[in-house]
Amino acid sequence: MRPEGRLHSGAVNDRAFIAALRLLPKNALSRAVGAATRLPLPGPVGRGVMEAFARRYHIDLSECGDLAGFETFGQFFARPLRPGLRPVAPGEDVLVSPVDGMVSEAGIAEGGRLVQAKGIDYTASALVGDERVGARLAGGRYATIYLSPRDYHRIHFPLSGRVLGWRYVPGKLWPVNPASVRTVPGLFTVNERLVTLLDSPLGLVAIVAVGATVVGRVRASFDLAVPVTNRAGAEPQSRDYEEPIPVSKGQELGAFEMGSTVILAFEPGRVAFAPSVAPGARVRMGEALGGRAV
Repeated sequence: MRPEGRLHSGAVNDRAFIAALRLLPKNALSRAVGAATRLPLPGPVGRGVMEAFARRYHIDLSECGDLAGFETFGQFFARPLRPGLRPVAPGEDVLVSPVDGMVSEAGIAEGGRLVQAKGIDYTASALVGDERVGARLAGGRYATIYLSPRDYHRIHFPLSGRVLGWRYVPGKLWPVNPASVRTVPGLFTVNERLVTLLDSPLGLVAIVAVGATVVGRVRASFDLAVPVTNRAGAEPQSRDYEEPIPVSKGQELGAFEMGSTVILAFEPGRVAFAPSVAPGARVRMGEALGGRAV
């Protein structure tokens, strides 16, 4: 088949996939799957399920220790790593990856617009659910990192600083796989998300955890009062702290309870990415992504 034929076939398949998904009650399905992952699993059965999942997605089980410590599949999915496996690059001005994953897009939000895929973009304001914050991020750098089922699913702070507040934006739960990214307009602005706003040595940073089908729950670690996402009938919520919460680079921010996508967005002129931060690059939590723009 000629290359253009393969491209056309791929586009048709993407559209067919999305058309089928439109018929599914994605949020209700995600809540049901999430509830199932929180049910206790008997020892041998639970271990078998986890080992089968690990084989299917090539997960390195040596990173998380004994599976007997996980009472539910959800605990396994959001598993912690053994200490010392993800060293955090030192330096106050050194930006590190908040997650394990793959860079799907990286660039500058020209005119306040971030690229989702070829021919599709969206605004920073729509992403964070706040016009004022979005205006501060217009013209700044951003990076979109996709977490596959094989990845470690906890999120960490990419810089030290102070958490200024958060925005919880209820929404849809489309998948965030390549077919959806190429096909669903404004995917990252219609899906459920939790936005954490960090005042850092490199200025304001928005850390956006985007939910997806069966990956709808995101819970925060820095403040247990932050609502857990993917709740029936949820309304948008936000908070700006009178006393911002100090955090350290590499400290846990939260976790996906069943990965998805994390988007980092910065103020203009504050951050320079390393040349390796490009679409298709694999990154690991704590790995240096860049630093202060000069």
